[in-house]
Amino acid sequence: YALGAEVSLTFDAPPDAAKPAIARIRAELERCEALFSLYRPNSDVSRLNRSGLLKTPAPAMLALLRACDRASRQTDGRFAPTVQPLWQAAAQNRDLNAARKALGWDRVRISPDHIALDPGQALTLNGIAQGYATDLVTKVLRQAGWGNVLVNIGEYYAAGRNWTLGVSDPQHGIVQTRTLKEQAIATSSPGALRLGGGQFHVLNPKTMQPPQWSTVSVQAADATSADALSTALCHAAE
Repeated sequence: YALGAEVSLTFDAPPDAAKPAIARIRAELERCEALFSLYRPNSDVSRLNRSGLLKTPAPAMLALLRACDRASRQTDGRFAPTVQPLWQAAAQNRDLNAARKALGWDRVRISPDHIALDPGQALTLNGIAQGYATDLVTKVLRQAGWGNVLVNIGEYYAAGRNWTLGVSDPQHGIVQTRTLKEQAIATSSPGALRLGGGQFHVLNPKTMQPPQWSTVSVQAADATSADALSTALCHAAE
C-alpha cells in the first residue's frame, strides 16, 4: 500500500532472486511517500503546503513538477495541482469561492533552489504521483533484469509479454478490456468518492461543473502521463 493505493507486482522470478529487486522497490516507494504523500504531515509536499516554500527540492520533486507543467499545458489547465485548497473546502463542505482564489499553476514558482507558492495556495500531486511511482518501480525491475512484469501502483505498466486488463467503472463494473505491452494505462472515476455537497472528488478547477465522464482510461508510453491525462480528461468535452 503506497500513495493511497494498493500495490501489486507480477513477474516471473525465483523468490530468492527477486528479493533484492523487491527491497529496492520498497525503498523507492518509501521515498515517494516521503516526497509526495499528503497523508504524511512531514512529507515534502505537506511541508511546502504549510509554509509556502520548499528549499533545495529533491530532483524527483522537480521532475514530477515538470511533468505537472506539461500536463497542465496539454490539457488547457484541466490538470491543476493547485486544486488542493478547493478539494479541502469541498471535503469540509465550506464555501468554495474563497478557495478558488488560490488556484493558478502559473503562480507556482519552481527552480532548483526552491519551490514557492502564493499565499493560500497548496498543491496536490495525487493525480500524477501514482503514475510517477509506477514508472520508477518499472525502471527498478528492468534494471534487475526482469522483463515480463505487470506493475500496479494505482496505475499499471505492462512489459515483456501481452497483458490483458479490465477497465472498471464504479457503477457498471468491467466496461472494457485492453491488451498492453510496453505501455501504461491509468483510470480515473470521479464518482468513486464524493465530497461535501455531493461534489465529485475529481474537481473541474475552471467551472466546478460535474465531470463529463463516469470513467476515463488513458493508455500511454509512460504511467506518469497516463495518470495525469486520465485525471484531466474527466472534464474534457467529447
